[in-house]
Amino acid sequence: MHFLGQLILILLVTTLLGQLFARFNMPAVIGQLLSGIVLGPAILDLVKPNEIVSLFSEFGVILLMFLAGLESDLNLLKKYFKLSFTVATVGVILPVVFMGLASMAFGMKFLEALFIGIVFAATSVSISVVVLQEANQLHTRAGSAILGAAVVDDILAVIVLSLFTTFSHEGGKSGLTNNFFINLVIEAVYFVAVWIIFKFIAPYFMKAAEKVEVNYSVVIGSLVLALAMAWAADFVGLSAVVGAFFGGLAIRQTPQYHEVESSVSIIGYSIFIPVFFADIGLSMTFASLVKDIWFILAMTVLALLSKFWAGKYSSEAFGFSKEEGNIVGAGMISRGEVALIVAQIGINHHLFPEDIYSSLILVIIVTTVLSPFILNYFIKKQVQAN
Repeated sequence: MHFLGQLILILLVTTLLGQLFARFNMPAVIGQLLSGIVLGPAILDLVKPNEIVSLFSEFGVILLMFLAGLESDLNLLKKYFKLSFTVATVGVILPVVFMGLASMAFGMKFLEALFIGIVFAATSVSISVVVLQEANQLHTRAGSAILGAAVVDDILAVIVLSLFTTFSHEGGKSGLTNNFFINLVIEAVYFVAVWIIFKFIAPYFMKAAEKVEVNYSVVIGSLVLALAMAWAADFVGLSAVVGAFFGGLAIRQTPQYHEVESSVSIIGYSIFIPVFFADIGLSMTFASLVKDIWFILAMTVLALLSKFWAGKYSSEAFGFSKEEGNIVGAGMISRGEVALIVAQIGINHHLFPEDIYSSLILVIIVTTVLSPFILNYFIKKQVQAN
């Protein structure tokens, strides 16, 4: 019953705070993020991070990215692939350089500083997706650029992490094997498999699911496919959210995607996705705030600027307007679960000093909480300009 009580609290508070922010014409997701901070150790300490909440949260982000894939216009993603690749590449390089140098200035060793930069290299687009959805901006070219860049960004961050753990001799296994190049081949095979599923398997699989005389067989079939792709991505050393996103893209190309989208939205947004947003806030404490205040402030500013500049100036170089560039930049800021996972790998394998772990988590959460505010501001600015 203990978890049920926590779940009731999370669902009630995420709904109420989400409604409060919606009343002020702000994304409801901000309220959902803040609900975790309010309920967690940072303020009321009514809900503590635990395994079951984390499990619900993990399923929530997978459903969220599956829905993002379902709603994505593949032609737009293809059209802006070069831009997405550029935004992602610059968006990995800038945090590694900026935050690595800043960490060294705070007394870290070279490899420790480099890993801290890698922690902030990956973008978690989950929160940006919700803000874009609420503002009807997901199907715009800025929205497509953000989605494409986030997928490429995640892949690049995994490659950088693999390189680091392979050549530093201090990390743990970051793929199926201890050999970086074999891991790279396995991950390439995964993307070939994704293409085969997309082109050949998904249409026949969904047709077969339609013929099964079981309630919601089409929805069950789509979830089986998406979860299998998410599991396979995680298995080969990529993020599960990448697989879930590609699963959504595959289903998007089938006639059944409308039914899938409406049903999965109900499943996701009624329970699992709110828990995911609350779970981010649950990790936040203010224990290291005073002691490491200057480190936290410096890292937060650099975390915001490195991703924002990468998205803004890369997209403007490809002909986007200043307003669109701001939206792309703001959409790339959020770090979320990807950075938390990388930080967890780092602390488990002693890749940076343990006493700054809480500060890094705080920076990740602060940038994640700030990102929807910043993105919403630039979306509103663009709407007013038009």
